[in-house]
Amino acid sequence: MSGRCLLYYITDRTALARDETSRRHRLLEKIAEATRAGVDCIQLREKDLSTRELEALAREAVSAIHEARRLTPEPWPMAPALLVNSRTDVALATGADGIHLRSDDISPQQVKAIWTTSQVGTAVNGGLAAEVAAASAAPTRGLPGQRPLIGVSCHSPEEVATAAANGATFAVFAPVFEKREAPGTQSAGLAQLHEACRAPIPVLALGGITVQNANSCLEAGAAGIAAIRLFQENDITAIVRTLHQAR
Repeated sequence: MSGRCLLYYITDRTALARDETSRRHRLLEKIAEATRAGVDCIQLREKDLSTRELEALAREAVSAIHEARRLTPEPWPMAPALLVNSRTDVALATGADGIHLRSDDISPQQVKAIWTTSQVGTAVNGGLAAEVAAASAAPTRGLPGQRPLIGVSCHSPEEVATAAANGATFAVFAPVFEKREAPGTQSAGLAQLHEACRAPIPVLALGGITVQNANSCLEAGAAGIAAIRLFQENDITAIVRTLHQAR
C-alpha cells in the first residue's frame, strides 16, 4: 500500500512505573512526546481504571495533546487523534476523537448512533456537546475526517471484512508476530495480514512489531503500525522517523 505509514500508539501506564501517581505522570509525558513526534493516533487503553478515573485521565490526555501541539512547530500541522478503549461514554464526555472497539464489542454503527444522538440531544444547550462537535470537525493525518474515528481489533481477515462492512474507520490486525511477553502465542503471520488488507479500510499491524520487521508488514499491505512497547520503551521521535522512512 502506498502513502504515509500510519502510526498508532496504544498506552499501558502500568509498564511505566510502580506507583499510580508516577504512572499517570509518565503516561502524560509519553502522550505529549508522541504528539510532538507526529504519531497519528493514540489509544487510551487503561482497562483497569474505574469510569471516574478513566474520565479524569482522558481529560488530562486531551489537555496534554493540545498543549504539546501548541508548543510544537511545523511540519506537524495536526495533533494526533485520541481514541478511548471501548468506552463511548468516556470519549464523548472528554472530547476524545473516537473509540477503539474490541473484537467482541458493540458495532461501529451503534457507536455512531450513540455519538450522533448525544451530540444532537445536548447541542441546543451548548457546553460540552458543542465543544466535542467542534473538536470532531478537525481532520486527522491519513484517516478520514469524519468523527467519531472507530478502530476495531481484529484477529482474522473475516473479522476485518466485518468491521469494514459495519462502518469502522480502520482495523488493527493482531497478533502478526509472536509477542515477547507471550511466547508461544499463535501468531497470524504476514500471509493472513496480507489477506486482511484486502478490506476497503486501512489495516494496521499489531503484535511483536519491531523496527526490523515493520517494513514487512507494510509490504504485506498494512497502512501502518500499532504498538505499545515499540513507542513506550523507545525514543518516539526516532521510532517515528525510522518507520516513516520505511515507506
